[in-house]
Amino acid sequence: MNPAPVRVAVTGAAGQIGYALVFRIASGQMFGPDRPVALHLIEVPAEKPMQALKGVAMELEDCAFPLLRDVVLTSDTKAGFQDVNWALLVGAKPRGPGMERNDLIKENGGIFTGQGRAINDAAAEDVRVVVVGNPCNTNCMIAMNSAPEVPRERFSAMTRLDQNRAQAQLARKAGVPTTQVKNALIWGNHSATQVPDFHNATIGGKPADQVIRERAWLEGEFFKVVQQRGAAIITARGVSSAASAANALVEHVRDLCTPTPKGEWRSVCVRSDGSYGVPAGLVSSFPVRADGKGGWEIVSGLALDAFLQRKLAASVAELQQEQALVAHLLG
Repeated sequence: MNPAPVRVAVTGAAGQIGYALVFRIASGQMFGPDRPVALHLIEVPAEKPMQALKGVAMELEDCAFPLLRDVVLTSDTKAGFQDVNWALLVGAKPRGPGMERNDLIKENGGIFTGQGRAINDAAAEDVRVVVVGNPCNTNCMIAMNSAPEVPRERFSAMTRLDQNRAQAQLARKAGVPTTQVKNALIWGNHSATQVPDFHNATIGGKPADQVIRERAWLEGEFFKVVQQRGAAIITARGVSSAASAANALVEHVRDLCTPTPKGEWRSVCVRSDGSYGVPAGLVSSFPVRADGKGGWEIVSGLALDAFLQRKLAASVAELQQEQALVAHLLG
């Protein structure tokens, strides 16, 4: 007997990340080669994006994916989240000319309040939510607080792309394949204050900072490249990361659905329980281990040196500032 399809909502589905993402979901790369999927593609209620969404649906049909059971196109969030098992909140208002990060936070607040309420009212009982639209940590907090009937542990935001970037930079510096780099963790906010952890990462089974004995590079260029990679891609491409972000989202969901290998962890933004000095309630990136049955835990007992502790404190302070900006939306 064929299992019921996983119903997956994608907001901003006609955007660049959405376009790079939906074909990979439909092909089985996110939930496996034996699990059928149904896509709920959501766009803003305007003629151009909805017309583009129709084109995406036509291409999905033309691919004749064996696992794709249904495609729903809508600009109504409640209809889009109806009975979905996963809600991937990719769409968000981009930063415009002259717009500060705080302005962006305020403008996106209403979007994620509405989406959280719609998920609360319409989604399946087992729904899980991943926020990608930036600023994703704070947007996740807003959506979470707008969906009081959905357990808090079902919400996460994505720093898997930052983890992949850190892994690639360490591998490049050490002159090894990326498979030799494990546990390239990201702490804190998904922003220019994020903390790529070179102390707990390993290269060929050895601590990364013992393989790469250039402290100035680790604290300098490595940090800068990972923290500012998104901006560098915008400068190079003229638009923000799309394919790499979609790839990271596939991995983020897949990692939460499968047991994390022993001795490893993944970077996931989740609601803090007070671990590592991050105030409870903030959505921060932590080392997370999944059990493959829908559960996960923050990995405990990792050591952070003085440099990384200072950097994490700065990132947490930024998260607290963002929280204060949207306090009126948090109930």
